[in-house]
Amino acid sequence: MADIAGQKARLTWAINISVIVLVLLWTIPTFGLLVSSFRDADQIASTGWWEALFPTERNEIFRAKGADAQNLVGDVYQIKGNLFEGGQGAIIAFGVSSLKPTAYYPGETGKMSRDRLLTLQANGDYVLASPKPFRSSRGVRIFATVQSPPKFTWENYQKVLFSEGVGRSFLNTFTVTIPATIIPILIAAFAAYALAWMQFPGRALLIAAVVGLLVVPLQMALIPLLKLHNDIGIGKDYLGIWLAHTGFGLPLAIYLLRNYIAGLPREIIESAKVDGATDFDIFRRIILPLSFPALASFAIFQFLWVWNDLLVATVFLGNNEEQLVMTGRLRELLGSRGGDWEILAASAFVSIFVPLIVFFSLQRFLVRGLLAGSVKGG
Repeated sequence: MADIAGQKARLTWAINISVIVLVLLWTIPTFGLLVSSFRDADQIASTGWWEALFPTERNEIFRAKGADAQNLVGDVYQIKGNLFEGGQGAIIAFGVSSLKPTAYYPGETGKMSRDRLLTLQANGDYVLASPKPFRSSRGVRIFATVQSPPKFTWENYQKVLFSEGVGRSFLNTFTVTIPATIIPILIAAFAAYALAWMQFPGRALLIAAVVGLLVVPLQMALIPLLKLHNDIGIGKDYLGIWLAHTGFGLPLAIYLLRNYIAGLPREIIESAKVDGATDFDIFRRIILPLSFPALASFAIFQFLWVWNDLLVATVFLGNNEEQLVMTGRLRELLGSRGGDWEILAASAFVSIFVPLIVFFSLQRFLVRGLLAGSVKGG
């Protein structure tokens, strides 16, 4: 018995550690995405999100002002300015040649060609001095190592929601997801009650058909279903994608709900029938309230599936700008703004924000509903 108890204790520790590892593997990248979505583009490119609270160093090439900004001071022509132009940062080192970009420290004077001198301060102020007039309007290059303080901004979300079309796609995704979650739940709840507590010919065959449909890949039905939708006039429209998601989600919904409802106490159902309650009264007043954990667990699965779907949305809605969903918009951003990590991070977090709220709001029902729906049957 001691050995068995010891084994159970070790197994418990192994399970707990595994759960903690899985939670960290899921939480850390999500938190990193959130942090990156508020960071400045230059800092995202130079450092990881875990360094977001620390100053960053990067090598940059600046252009001094051109000849139009020069002034004659005594016998020397000077150009004065600031490398940051109102921004923030500190110069750690600088150079006047690409071969030696860190040859001088702030406050020192660097020697350039044509007897020109460059003095650069830590705050970015510089003075270019030359015994002869400056001719070029472009300005000389200044190589500098810059230390920037942590910078967080709302501009990424402003661009995403109001400039990149993500805001419209966000609403389109809601338009697709909410009906495509509610409709199959309503149909499946009625079907599950009928298969669990009502006797009629062919009931066993229907249950077997539902179980068999669980393993049918939806890709097999996409083209025939789209052709049917086009024939009846609902192709490339919201009604078509609602019905498609309903059809693809019903087998799992009926299976889970039927097993859960069949496991409810028989005495309650029989007492209600003795009191004269109809099947609809039993379903509405008894079954639905008691089946809320199973309904919530399926709602989580269906909502997450529809919200993150790209294949079905592409087939039944296409790439119409007016109907493009979030996953389609992110796919386009990866092609057009693939190097703008701050835009992609903000867009991705907007995409996962709603599923996170749904999951954490209903997660207490998830395990109860799944366990009951997977082991009970009748």
